[in-house]
Amino acid sequence: MTDAGPGPEELADGTAAGAAHEDGDAPALPDDTEAVERVREALVAWYEADHRSFPWRETEDPYEILVSEVMSQQTQLDRVVEAWHDFLDEWPTVEALADADRGDVVGFWTDHSLGYNNRAKYLHEAARQVVAGEVDGVDAGEFPRTPEGLQELMGVGPYTANAVASFAFNEGDAVVDTNVKRVLHRAFDTPDEDDAFERVARFLMPATESRVWNNAIMELGGVACGKTPNCDEADCPWREWCHAYATNDFTAPDVPTQPDFEGSRRQMRGRVVRALSSHGELGLDDLGPRVRVDYTPDGEYGREWLRDLVEDLADDGLVAVADADEGVVVELRR
Repeated sequence: MTDAGPGPEELADGTAAGAAHEDGDAPALPDDTEAVERVREALVAWYEADHRSFPWRETEDPYEILVSEVMSQQTQLDRVVEAWHDFLDEWPTVEALADADRGDVVGFWTDHSLGYNNRAKYLHEAARQVVAGEVDGVDAGEFPRTPEGLQELMGVGPYTANAVASFAFNEGDAVVDTNVKRVLHRAFDTPDEDDAFERVARFLMPATESRVWNNAIMELGGVACGKTPNCDEADCPWREWCHAYATNDFTAPDVPTQPDFEGSRRQMRGRVVRALSSHGELGLDDLGPRVRVDYTPDGEYGREWLRDLVEDLADDGLVAVADADEGVVVELRR
């Protein structure tokens, strides 16, 4: 994977990438090139190994991708799938949509409960612009390839333009939507400021890889790092670096109060049980990092804290705790 933009020592505006988050102006990013590369590779590998299947992820046709992006603006993705297929059955090409009666397009939008009818009008007009060659420097019938060019189309704002440029042409910038902001805020303690999110998103995205990167980070926000996080169950690839996972503070710009479960003793007990279920008998120092990434034997969250936690589970009959020559060992009760 190729490095992108400024090196990890300095963001484009001179902010130290690995600086501690002080006075709300510096995200806690990894502080060396190798670590940043590992962050990138971990996310892409996680996405490529297993992700939700949507038909617009299987195409690079800008028309099909634009339709999916406009439909997704107010509708759950699972509901968009059927509407997307039906729309393309009716108007399979940008030329077919441009030739359609606008009333039919608006009627389709209404029948499929796809939100504001203006979006149908704008999509129809954008198709007409493409077919008529009304975008500067682009041949008739061809889509612009850059976010700037795509924004010349009716109803196509910065986010949609960037998404189409990324997923159709691999020529986009880093996408920053609500899900991505939540991920960056939690993972790297990024300040809740638009310019900070933009800087960090651009810094992390590898050059020339906007298609896979933007799909991957949006998938992370949708599957592992939702309003109620699903870190362990979704096998989040950024747990090793994640500020929220280490501190158990999962608040975010769109999550103003921390869910009761996150950071609770109940959550930690669940992690103990899952670790023992996967790995069998474990000593405290082997178990600890699987429960908290900031576990240190003599620290605040160390052996004493963990021994108290597993003793609770033992009292409930869930685990067995025993002293052995190598120290305390814990296993699930069978």
